[in-house]
Amino acid sequence: MTRKVLIAALPILILLAIPFLLRPRGTEADPASGEADKLVMITAHNESIRYEYEQAFRKYYRKRFGRDVTIDFRSPGGTSDIVRYIADRFEAEFRREFEANPANGEWTAETAEAFANPAVDRDPAASPAAKRARKLFLKSDTGIGIDLMAGGGTFDMARNAARGFAVDSGLRQRHPEYFDPAVIPQSFGGDELYDKQGRYYGVVLSTFGICYNSDRVRELGDGAPPKRWADLGEPRFYNTLSLADPSKSGSVNKCFEILIQQCMADANDPVAGWENGLNLTKRIFANARNLTDAAGKIPHDVATGNAAAGVAIDTYGFTEQEWNELQFDGKPHFFYVPPEGGTAISADPIQLLRGAPNRKVAEAFLDFVLSKEGQLLHSLKPGAPDGPLKHALRRPTIRRDLYGAEYREHRTDPDYNPYESGANFVYRAQWTGPYYSLLRILIKCIALEPQAELQRAWRAILDAGGPEKVPEAMAAFNRLPFSYRDIDEANRLIRKGKDRTAVDVAATCRAWSEGARANYLEAERLAKQGR
Repeated sequence: MTRKVLIAALPILILLAIPFLLRPRGTEADPASGEADKLVMITAHNESIRYEYEQAFRKYYRKRFGRDVTIDFRSPGGTSDIVRYIADRFEAEFRREFEANPANGEWTAETAEAFANPAVDRDPAASPAAKRARKLFLKSDTGIGIDLMAGGGTFDMARNAARGFAVDSGLRQRHPEYFDPAVIPQSFGGDELYDKQGRYYGVVLSTFGICYNSDRVRELGDGAPPKRWADLGEPRFYNTLSLADPSKSGSVNKCFEILIQQCMADANDPVAGWENGLNLTKRIFANARNLTDAAGKIPHDVATGNAAAGVAIDTYGFTEQEWNELQFDGKPHFFYVPPEGGTAISADPIQLLRGAPNRKVAEAFLDFVLSKEGQLLHSLKPGAPDGPLKHALRRPTIRRDLYGAEYREHRTDPDYNPYESGANFVYRAQWTGPYYSLLRILIKCIALEPQAELQRAWRAILDAGGPEKVPEAMAAFNRLPFSYRDIDEANRLIRKGKDRTAVDVAATCRAWSEGARANYLEAERLAKQGR
């Protein structure tokens, strides 16, 4: 009788045991304590994304593992701030571990420079001490108490990976079906959507465009809305644009890289296009009314009338447009438009950091965020099956299999497919990709640090009748620190190395800023003389 009861109960016992068998190992929570498992994520994502991520992942995790989970979000600032924070923390933690072992010897400036420097791996002239420090770090499980970094663009993620701060999460091994080219292609439009070594994965797609307030634009003259990047550099937009600092926002820096690439393609000449793009960038910043630290603030400034127009990421632009439609009973005055001439697609990725304290939970989140449930969370309306609870995230999924007709009814933007809209723009990585960090520094040197002089010069040129009326002033305004032909040398000058100290790099940047300031002062003088 007992044997029959046990046999009958066996299926029930197996079902009850499954959640415990599948529960990730290596979490901080004590299984017997009833405490929730924990995930620590550093991100610049806004509150809406954070809320929906946590709610959906809790549901997924409970269903799969029979456990509760909480997400501890960390946000020290924009993407650039996050990257610096991660680098500083890894240096501090590795130094602590390095010095704890007397056999490692003394921590030196060379050690600090070498341990996270990928150039050491391929430099035959690197010292034995430098190579040893690098090898020790890459073999270590040094962690900073954070599991995942989310958002910010592939450039910063790739740099983290190259430094050794990010590691292979094993996602492609666990879910090879995600990476069928019909689901998530390796690349699109010239941009990589995930790392072949598994150190970061695109989650959603981002495109960049123009947002504008139709009421404010009408106040400026003919009322024609801006349609191309070049429109934002027009005289009529003087003192009306809302922009973000590219040195603090990776997404904004990406936007200006795309703008410059568009100019290079239009000119059919990288040398002339580089010059055209940078000078357009200067005119756009000369038209700025205010600068923010985060790209997400720009659409709000434009919608409230604090600015007439600005550059925007698609998700922020579409979201603000939807709110504006609701606020004004279907008659919005805020609009987001992809620029004529096309815009590049880039991936908004996520990566597992070295020494993640809750690795198994982090792996579960990665599985979730690229699953159909996790992906549909980004593109569906609130309340739809697998959709968000409260906030329409309006973020294009990286999975191209989710743009089919079966999902159209519930999508927030049913007619928007970046795999189609981005097909007419090809990102040429060889043109600007190796110089992404240089571009961030250069814009700061020629447009942000001397912004007061830049705007006064532009104002003087406009008061004199415009660029055509004062060509000498415009020539001074358009001077650049270096030509595209000399870009490799410029890139070398802003990188620390054996022959370049931090002092040397700072001196180069200061020379560029001071040179730009002198050019704008000359342009202002010449424009006033030409009136």
